[in-house]
Amino acid sequence: MDTNNNNKIPKELLVPMKKTEDTSEKISGESRTFLQNARRTFLKNKLALTSVIVLVFILIMSAVGPWMTDYELDDQDLSRAKMPARVPVLENISWLGFTGYLSDEFEGSDVEDATNKAIARYDNEADFVDIEVISEGDGSRNSAEVKATYDIYEAKGMKDEYFWLGTDTLGRDQWTRLWLGTRVSMLIAFVAAFISLAIGVAYGGIAGYYGGKVDDIMMRILEVLVGIPNLVVILLMMLVLEPGITSIIVALTITGWTGMARIVRGEVMKLKSQEYVLAARTLGQSNWKVITKHLLPNISGIIIINTMFNIPDAIFFEAFLSFIGLGMAPPQASLGTLINTGFDNIMLYPYMLVFPAILISLIMIAFNLIGDGLRDAFDPKMHK
Repeated sequence: MDTNNNNKIPKELLVPMKKTEDTSEKISGESRTFLQNARRTFLKNKLALTSVIVLVFILIMSAVGPWMTDYELDDQDLSRAKMPARVPVLENISWLGFTGYLSDEFEGSDVEDATNKAIARYDNEADFVDIEVISEGDGSRNSAEVKATYDIYEAKGMKDEYFWLGTDTLGRDQWTRLWLGTRVSMLIAFVAAFISLAIGVAYGGIAGYYGGKVDDIMMRILEVLVGIPNLVVILLMMLVLEPGITSIIVALTITGWTGMARIVRGEVMKLKSQEYVLAARTLGQSNWKVITKHLLPNISGIIIINTMFNIPDAIFFEAFLSFIGLGMAPPQASLGTLINTGFDNIMLYPYMLVFPAILISLIMIAFNLIGDGLRDAFDPKMHK
């Protein structure tokens, strides 16, 4: 048997193989920059994104809200003082609390006694007080209980008027004052936070970059300021300065920049020995360019995050100062002054406190959630 003929392969079958790349273990994906990854991570954070929407809405309302009514900031009319909230359409839904009625429960030895207390409470306007008996009582002290509902708009001949959030003790529209007060509080917070940002970044950047004796001297000064309680410094400054927006901003920025300075100093000291910084210095770039073009951009994430947490702190301090009477001077409004007025009337007119308290709570929560979202967004470990 001829084995050579059996093993002979036709030439037409001898075709060269095409070289192909092995892609079985290849890892592929869309190429994205750090900022693109940060934006993608932030947009996936539903709480942070919702907070941005809420905050933008509040900012828009602080700009246009006061123009939605016919009342000015200081329009006073004692005849319409302490009017409850009343909103068209919503006044027909009793559980929302925008009906324009004042309601409270009264106790007495019997129904008549409790009813008389209710009518006396509402300026003896018996024709406009609706009484609902809760308990008949047995003649003993405070055994009877009634619920009184007072139609104050009808009693004052203002049935065709609406105060969406009610009025304060001087008859000023709460809706107008709430949004104007929000505008003032946000202005103070943003300006104070960004001034603290500028001072803190400059101070911390210089101390961290130059190091040595410069750093020692600057840090000793900083430690002295940090050792003094912020609240004490702010209160002393407010006692010296006249009440107003400028004085509050100055008081908040005196020690508000120290935290930013310490953070920036630490980050600059960590990065200044990196190769790209040494290369820039070797090529003859000035210290100013090295700091502004190579160091600060690489710590911008930490700076932004810290600023987002500083803004609600400034809002809180402004509200606190106004609440204790060292903030905005009348008739100017801020969230703190509105809360102060509402606190004085919380037992009888709780709506004066509820609306500004809810608004400042939303602002504080929104800024903190945005700060948390930015912290995750600028963390490379969170990028997917």
